[in-house]
Amino acid sequence: MSDAKPLEALDLAALLCSRVCHDVISPVGAIVNGLEVFEEEKDEAMKQSALDLIRKSATQASARLQFARIAFGAAGSAGVQLDLGDAEGVARGFLTDDRLKLVWNLPRALLPKNRVKLLLNLLLIAAGTIPRGGTLTVDPVGEGEGMGFRLTSAGTNAKLQPTVEALLNQPSGDGIDAHAIQPHYAGLLARHVGMQVKIEAGPESIVLTAA
Repeated sequence: MSDAKPLEALDLAALLCSRVCHDVISPVGAIVNGLEVFEEEKDEAMKQSALDLIRKSATQASARLQFARIAFGAAGSAGVQLDLGDAEGVARGFLTDDRLKLVWNLPRALLPKNRVKLLLNLLLIAAGTIPRGGTLTVDPVGEGEGMGFRLTSAGTNAKLQPTVEALLNQPSGDGIDAHAIQPHYAGLLARHVGMQVKIEAGPESIVLTAA
């Protein structure tokens, strides 16, 4: 019998909250800085630049919160289904880097919410493999409520962090901190919905398949 101990519910909740805070603190901080410049600056051009910064940062913060609401949050009552069209919308809002192109080949369909949450968490992992930019392609594996996903990230020096695969397959909470919680949570979701995540690494691409 395995002696692996999962994270306590309170620890899991706290670490996921830390992850969300990490994602939104930068644009929120930029809003604060922009407001300070706007209030203190007399030059109209500088005030306009501050407004542009506030507008851009507010949009980014909103997009990251909308993404987190589905990827990490309850996003509805138990047993609810989520629309893959909504998932695409929050994914495109979150991935605002001009260097990254998202190719979404999934049909517009309703899937059990934890499958959609898994998809968005794998999207985060895949995007992290091409920090210099590239193309992230999302394809279906199968169809219907049992649909799986294949995410292919292609770009210069595409690389998966060596700890990610282990975290995806680690059932215990040993050594899990705010930096490790996201791939660990993706693994929890995969096991919950009866899926396995496989990783194929090439010289210029990484493929994550959940089926």
